[in-house]
Amino acid sequence: MAGTLEKLEDTIAKRRVSDPALSYVAKLTARGRGKIAQKVGEEAVETVIAAIEGDRAAVTSESADLLFHLLVLLADMDVPLAEVLAELERREGTSGLAEKAARKES
Repeated sequence: MAGTLEKLEDTIAKRRVSDPALSYVAKLTARGRGKIAQKVGEEAVETVIAAIEGDRAAVTSESADLLFHLLVLLADMDVPLAEVLAELERREGTSGLAEKAARKES
């Protein structure tokens, strides 16, 4: 699975510098970080709505859109997927409740 996301990360990096008339990623990048973040939010909301409706196919589709737009945002912020995966690995084995409490203390 990570391989798929890493391939997508590479594709996004290449398309960010493409012609916005030919690439959705380039067009979205040209519109700025605010628009990219807005798209992440829209896709998150659409995923939540699909989940509440119990629509597995829509949750799958919307989750793919959410991951895609999140990777575009990470690329725009120069945050490699590897850093996000490393953070998840760091949290592995830690209770979600304990991890959340530790963030509040910081």
